[in-house]
This record gives sequence, structure tokens and C-alpha cells, in this order.
Amino acid sequence: MSDFDLPVTHYALSGDINIAYQTMGDCPNDIVLVPGFMSHIEFMHELPGYTAFLRRLSTFARVVTFDKRGQGLSDRVSDAPSLEQRMDDVRAVMDAVGSESAALLGSSEGCAMSALFAATYPERVTKLVLFGGYVNRRDMSGKQEERALQRAKLWGRGAMIKTLLQV
Repeated sequence: MSDFDLPVTHYALSGDINIAYQTMGDCPNDIVLVPGFMSHIEFMHELPGYTAFLRRLSTFARVVTFDKRGQGLSDRVSDAPSLEQRMDDVRAVMDAVGSESAALLGSSEGCAMSALFAATYPERVTKLVLFGGYVNRRDMSGKQEERALQRAKLWGRGAMIKTLLQV
């Protein structure tokens, strides 16, 4: 793969929803990156260092990335999917790539999906890596809850993404 080649996007069927995914590398061990609150497997390659990170991982594992249902290149949905539906999308992608078991790397919201998948299908998870998970609102102090509510008020206006990406 040259510096300009990006992985090809494929689709896995989860129920009646197409889930977009990409793979990089051909090693016998698999790592499935379980995305956080937003995903777009093609646009992520525009972020500095992202593709290099995947390429480094692909030197010792086949790396599988995917877009959650309703996001990126996956089919749109009309309602908020349950955690169980989103977790089943992980299974559908693993089945589509022929992965019997994999290390799961969950970030942010993907931590809950990864943990539920590991508890539901322990035989399919070799390792569980959770990064940047979040606490239950009941565990937040008043100040933390106030900040979370302020962020929620910015939802849909592009302000959050600009803050996260420091644009």
C-alpha cells in the first residue's frame, strides 16, 4: 500500500442495515476499532496521523474499522439504535471479514459497545482495550454535569466538532 492508497470500503449486513467497514493488513490476528460517538471511516483518514496509526497497527494485525449505523457511510436510521443493536453491528462486521475472534479497541462511546460485546461473546474477544470511556451521569459532580449540559446545548451546531478538532 502506497502513501496515497486508502483501504477499500465494504459493507456488512446487520439485520436490514448496511454497515460500512474497511480493513488494513493481512496478519492472522485481528484488531477491531470500535468508534466513539461519531464515525466516518473515509474522512478519518484526513486527520493527521490517523492513517499512519492504522498502518503501524497493520504491521502485526489485520485492522478493522467501521462506521456505526446511521453514521458515515453506513445506512441511515430513523431512530436512535439500542446498545444491543450497535453491539450486533460489531458481530456483523467481524462475520463479514471472517474474524472468529479479535482484540477490541473501544474509544469513548465505543467502550460500552466493546464491553457488552465481550460479555455477550467472550469466545470472540481475545483482548479488550478501552480508551476514554465515560461515567454514568449519577457519578458526575454538579460542575461536571453542568459542563456536560452546556456541551449538549451546542449539539447540531458544529461547535462541538470544531472544539474537538480545534478548528
